[in-house]
Amino acid sequence: MEGATIATQSVGGRSLTRHMRLRSATALVIANMIGAGIFTTTGFQAADLGHPTYIFVLWIVGGVLALLGALCYAELGALMPQAGAEYVYLRETYGSGVGFMSAFVSLVAGFSAPIAAASKSFVLYLGHFFPYLAGEPVFGGVAVVDLVAVGIVWGLVGIHMRAVRSGTGFNDFMTVFKVGGIVAIILAAAAVGRGTVSNLATVSPSFEELGQTDTLAAFGTSLIFVMFCYSGWNAAAYMAGEMEHPQRDLPRSLLLGTGIVLVLYVGLNAVYFYGASVDELAGQVEVGLVASRSLFGDGGVSLVTVVLCASILASASAMTLAGPRVYYALGKDFTPFSFMARTRRGGAPMIALLVQGVVTSIVILSGRVDQIQQYAGFTVTLFASLAVSCVIVLRIRSPDLERPFRAWGYPISPLLFLGVSVWMMYWAFQGRPTESVLSLLTVLLGGLIFALSVPRRKSRRS
Repeated sequence: MEGATIATQSVGGRSLTRHMRLRSATALVIANMIGAGIFTTTGFQAADLGHPTYIFVLWIVGGVLALLGALCYAELGALMPQAGAEYVYLRETYGSGVGFMSAFVSLVAGFSAPIAAASKSFVLYLGHFFPYLAGEPVFGGVAVVDLVAVGIVWGLVGIHMRAVRSGTGFNDFMTVFKVGGIVAIILAAAAVGRGTVSNLATVSPSFEELGQTDTLAAFGTSLIFVMFCYSGWNAAAYMAGEMEHPQRDLPRSLLLGTGIVLVLYVGLNAVYFYGASVDELAGQVEVGLVASRSLFGDGGVSLVTVVLCASILASASAMTLAGPRVYYALGKDFTPFSFMARTRRGGAPMIALLVQGVVTSIVILSGRVDQIQQYAGFTVTLFASLAVSCVIVLRIRSPDLERPFRAWGYPISPLLFLGVSVWMMYWAFQGRPTESVLSLLTVLLGGLIFALSVPRRKSRRS
């Protein structure tokens, strides 16, 4: 960036079409956020912390942190209404190298890993209807759960390759269905659920054994899981290049979608602890089924499972839609990766979708759900923090830029987001060093690819 100039994406040749309105942008945020995480990670938090109150605080802190991040992305997105979100913000603020690394991380961890976790969790919940899947059988040396998850990934790729409008319509429908279903679960638990309020105050004996340092480490590690669940708060920013009125609707969609999800997440955790104790939830992946079985019996479990499956599928669909916009923007900028910018007649970034499908399939075959979530959560938090820092840097560097939206509470909002994020990553590194190191190695790999490819063939922006 020089002076007060913001670079814009090339619009020559085939490009993305502006078709998205506030409703669809908000639905995209909600669909991205409400995925596998909220229906699985509470069990991991119960095992690590063993204290319901601390777990509720985790979800509230995570929601506030997501809102602060949404405020900052709203300012950046209104200033630079292009496809790619933090890739664009980091490119304009810190240079092409940092932007490239963020795009690479988005491909491997930012989108592919969450889609992989969502797909695997979807299949695990399907085990309720198909007991064969619940037994985690193996076919040809590969778990059937993984094979089915890979099939789901490619089914979603096919839907979103047809045309952008049809993919957006599918996402809108699935989002309305799952939000309505979650609200129905919360209301049904309060009205007819056979739960116990005392569960909300019951602490696991394991919590009493934790020292102060262990508690902080467990809280930081668990907050990474929580932020993984909130990680879609910036989803609409990736589609800014396809929004009809991005400078007006992007900030609204980010804040509205994040606020709705915060309320729903707190409500779902209340349902979990109303239906089961912290020890009964500890270590359980399918916490939604554990709680619903206690609350509603076997019949209610089937209905709840339908809602959970729809929610997870909608999340995977929304991420499948948003992620390729980052790689599309990368292809517009860098000649060696120009193939990523190829689009179909309907506006879908065809090659970017296919590449994301391949990477997601590899991630599915590489680890458990909790490992994938922790790995993705660390890297997503790292680059979201770097993107939020762009608000401060650009305010100082280019104070005269016309900003259609300004982050409320500046500079406290970005500084608070950055402070909590750094603290969270430190303790996550202490609690889950293997996944955290893999995250950092992914970042370094992106830097290495940039160093090897770009000097030989300069970027188009150069």
